[in-house]
Amino acid sequence: MKKVSLLSLFLILLGTSIFAQQKSKPNVLFIAVDDLKPVLSCYGNTQIKTPNIDRLAKMGTVFMNNYCQQAVCGPTRASLMTGKRPDYTKIWDLKTQMRDINPDIITLPQYLITQGYATSGVGKIFHPSSAIKKVDPVSWSVPYLLEQDNDYANGLGKPANGQYQKAEMKAFFDKKVQKAKVDDGDDENPTSRKGPSFENLDVPDHAYTDGVDALLAKQQLIKFSKNTQPYFMAVGFHKPHLPFVAPKKYWDLYKDADMPLATFQEHSKNGVEMAYHRSGELRNYTDIPAFATYNEEGGLHVNLKEEKQRELIHGYYAAVSYMDAQVGILLNTLDSLGTLNNTVIVLWGDHGWHLGDHDLWEKHTNFEQATRAPLIIAAPGIKSGKSSSQTEHLDIFPTICDLAGTPIPTFLDGKSLKPIMVNNKAKVKDFSISQYPRKLKKEEQKSLGYANNKLMGYAMRTEKYRYVLWMSDFTSNEPYSSKKVYASELYDYEKDPLEKVNVVKDKKYATTAKEMNEKMLAFFKTNQK
Repeated sequence: MKKVSLLSLFLILLGTSIFAQQKSKPNVLFIAVDDLKPVLSCYGNTQIKTPNIDRLAKMGTVFMNNYCQQAVCGPTRASLMTGKRPDYTKIWDLKTQMRDINPDIITLPQYLITQGYATSGVGKIFHPSSAIKKVDPVSWSVPYLLEQDNDYANGLGKPANGQYQKAEMKAFFDKKVQKAKVDDGDDENPTSRKGPSFENLDVPDHAYTDGVDALLAKQQLIKFSKNTQPYFMAVGFHKPHLPFVAPKKYWDLYKDADMPLATFQEHSKNGVEMAYHRSGELRNYTDIPAFATYNEEGGLHVNLKEEKQRELIHGYYAAVSYMDAQVGILLNTLDSLGTLNNTVIVLWGDHGWHLGDHDLWEKHTNFEQATRAPLIIAAPGIKSGKSSSQTEHLDIFPTICDLAGTPIPTFLDGKSLKPIMVNNKAKVKDFSISQYPRKLKKEEQKSLGYANNKLMGYAMRTEKYRYVLWMSDFTSNEPYSSKKVYASELYDYEKDPLEKVNVVKDKKYATTAKEMNEKMLAFFKTNQK
């Protein structure tokens, strides 16, 4: 009989131990959805058809009061993926590169690699302009999956501008690209028109990018299942981001006439005009100007005609249902592999979306419709349920670590939500923080005597209130000065869920305003270097 050396025996035992540890760690399916607000059946919407997300909700915890850190793609995704607030990442726009500011910052998948995980992704996880090569290659141990021409439906090829399959749109964009390089600017202040706000064609799901990404993710999940190493698979769906393109069968689920218009389409009484925007992203689409009556050059009102509002909401719902079907492909794949109930599954929307409330469209604000975002987490051994506790996107990083049985890094700003998943009435924090930058007009900056025109609005959301401080030339990791306060807002969600009145100067709310201000200043102190 061949003798085994002590060293060989040690290596065998060590390998067995590592293998056992890896096998004990759950896999993670991480689903990101662009511009998805909580218009889902599991959040109480009775019109939307999202059977696959409903299926996931019945498996996990639905976080009813979850908020993003900044209601625009780049900053909120960078914050979520690193577990750090925007004032740390210093990404407040769609142009700043994450590792230009913090070259050694650690992302969630990057950290999981050190914990024995294989990581891969497809679709939109980071905002392309925020990450090296659009995907942050160091975050993935398995090369990021990219859509190829032959992955799209036979005979159709890639959509024009990544969106449209109509022949005339392809011809339009071919000419546009030939004439000049397309520069879309940022979402809030685009510099070129993109085409119509929707497309409705009788084509298969994989005629568009999300359908292709779902199939690529399916292939990768099958490959991962053949290995013993636990995996983290990130899948980023683009819809319901504008334009609202989706196969006809999803449009046929709804009718324009049935679409619910926003109840309150005015600016808040006593509101802060700086809190609003021009809906520039929507205005950039070619079919919008004919249905909008802008009140003045550079004004903040859109006044979109009702027929167009209903059509846009119809398009948004159709795009959500299309995305939901792709989620179904992922769930069915796990089910067929026998791992559906033994995988941590996280689904989140990067922020909310205004559908006409306050005469606003898109995101880009600190209001409820822009900052509240869906979050559903299912994990082995934890029963399903719903929680009304305050949570933030920041909490996703530590929660996944906790559920995966890995150490939670001490440098994270968020908290694990596992206690809430175990007991839906539990709380891990008293408030959530969102923020959004604005710029003053030069003449107002000069009249106020400010050093520059930069403002940052910090919104603190508690169970009952939202308090917003608009600060001049300030970030939360700097010493606070009352001289830098530009304006403030206070909304009472028990009495005024539609944010009709800013009550910050109402004498009846003097005590509340003072208490909320003190909480905000205490938050600032925790972020100072």
